[in-house]
Amino acid sequence: MATAMAASAAERAVLEEEFRWLLNAEVHAVLKQLQDILKEASLRFTLPGPSTEGPTKQENFILGSCGTDQVKGVLTLQGDALSQADVNLKMPRNNQLLHFAFREDKQWKLQQVVGGSSQIQDARNHVSQAIYLLANRDESYQFKTGAEVLKLMDAVMLQLTRARNRLTTPATLTLPEIAASGLTRMFAPTLPSDLLVNVYINLNKLCLTVYQLHALQPTSTKAYSQGSTSFFPSEWGSQRLEVSHVHKVECVIPWLNDALVYFTVSLQLCQQLKDKISVFSSYWSSRPF
Repeated sequence: MATAMAASAAERAVLEEEFRWLLNAEVHAVLKQLQDILKEASLRFTLPGPSTEGPTKQENFILGSCGTDQVKGVLTLQGDALSQADVNLKMPRNNQLLHFAFREDKQWKLQQVVGGSSQIQDARNHVSQAIYLLANRDESYQFKTGAEVLKLMDAVMLQLTRARNRLTTPATLTLPEIAASGLTRMFAPTLPSDLLVNVYINLNKLCLTVYQLHALQPTSTKAYSQGSTSFFPSEWGSQRLEVSHVHKVECVIPWLNDALVYFTVSLQLCQQLKDKISVFSSYWSSRPF
C-alpha cells in the first residue's frame, strides 16, 4: 500500500512539473506563434489607415464563369471598396448586349451593413481584436491555472471564427434590400429598371450577381424557380416582381485566400493547446488526490 502511494505521489509530482512547464513555457510559445501568424493575416487586408502613405493600391479582377458567358466584368478593388466596375450583360431573350460601368465619382464598400463596416473591415477588426487579446499576455505573464488558458483560447477562437464567418457567410439580402442599397445607382448609364446588381465577398472570392426581374400580373402569386432556388415576388410600391434569371460570376482574391488559411492554422493551434490543457484536467479529475 505504501509503495503504491509513493508511486502515485511520484507520478503526480512528474505530472505537476510537466503542467508547470506547459503553463510557463509552451503556452507562451504558442501565443507568440499565434501573434506572428495573425499579424501576417492582418497585413493581407490592405486597408487605408492613419499611417498609410498615399492611396491604397488598386487591384483588377476579371470575373467570369465556366458555365455561362452571359455576364463578364472587370472589378477594381481598392482596400475594402470597389473603385471601378465594368460589366457586360448579354440579355438571354434577344442576345442584346448591355454595358454599364461605375460613375467616376463613386466607390462601393463590399456588403457594408447598415451603420457598420464592410466585410473586409469587419474581418480585419476581429483579427486585430484577437492579436490584442494575445498581446495582453506577454512572456512575463504567469498563467496560474489551465482554466485561464482555456478562457483565453476561447476568446481568441471566437474572434477568429467571427472574422472567417464575415467572409464565408455574406449577409443574405432580399431583393428590396439590394434595390435600396444604392449599388444600382452607382452605374452609368443608369441600369434598366428590371436589373439588380449585388457585389460581395464569399470565401476567398469576389462575386457579382445580376438579377433580371419580370413584372407580375396583379393576380399572380406564383414563385419562380431558378435552378434549385425559388424566388418569391417582392414589392416596390404597387409593382410586384419576380426573378426571371440570375447570373453570377466570380474571381479568387489571392490575399483573401491567404488570410483564410491563416485563420484555419490559428484555430488549429488554439484547439491543440486546449486539448493539451484538457488532458491534464481530465487526469486531475480522475485521480483520488
